[in-house]
Amino acid sequence: MKLTFLGQSCFLIETMGKKLIIDPMIKSNPLASEIKVEDIKVDYVLLTHGHYDHVADAQQIATNNDAIIISNFEIVGWYEQKGLKGHGMNLGGKFKFDFGMIKYVVGIHSSMLPDGTYGGASGGFVISNDEATIYFAGDTALTMDMQLIPKTCPPLDLAVLPVGDNFTMGYEDAIIASDFIACDQIVGCHFDTFPPIKIDHEVVRKAFKDQNKTIILPQIGQEITV
Repeated sequence: MKLTFLGQSCFLIETMGKKLIIDPMIKSNPLASEIKVEDIKVDYVLLTHGHYDHVADAQQIATNNDAIIISNFEIVGWYEQKGLKGHGMNLGGKFKFDFGMIKYVVGIHSSMLPDGTYGGASGGFVISNDEATIYFAGDTALTMDMQLIPKTCPPLDLAVLPVGDNFTMGYEDAIIASDFIACDQIVGCHFDTFPPIKIDHEVVRKAFKDQNKTIILPQIGQEITV
């Protein structure tokens, strides 16, 4: 399984012969100006919740690729009204796709679509197949529900956690979250894009190292193979 970081909380996922993109906001991110949305080729678009910095380019990418949107019931319904294809889920549910199993797990965060429509409950995704199992937390606070992931999902090879604070948990809570999910290999996201979520990379790396954990704070375009 290969991940490519495209900024903020957006990753391109290549696995089992399929391509997925999660939470695409690229055009509106000045840090990702070298990435061309029209060149992105995917089979699926995964959305953890409805905020603009997670769905800004979802419609264009899904339309360009005739891709299937995977998200909660409310968000999928909103896109289906625009003529797009979708697979709606809800918290605690799982479904086997042609690239592997997805479980839609709890996220503690608000959710509203760009036009003000209610965006349903925020969540995260655990993607598992014969290549790897990865948890994408989405935007979330630290929550005790994370302790259910090791009990209900295959062991995690990697977890993508927000670390920017202010709108989500910060790096200190992400360290606790890594204990809850029983995964010491972490990729940080939702940092540096806006002034309130800028972080000191060295401080974050040291905090994880002091707990015998590894965190990658990827540069845009960086590839991570699991």
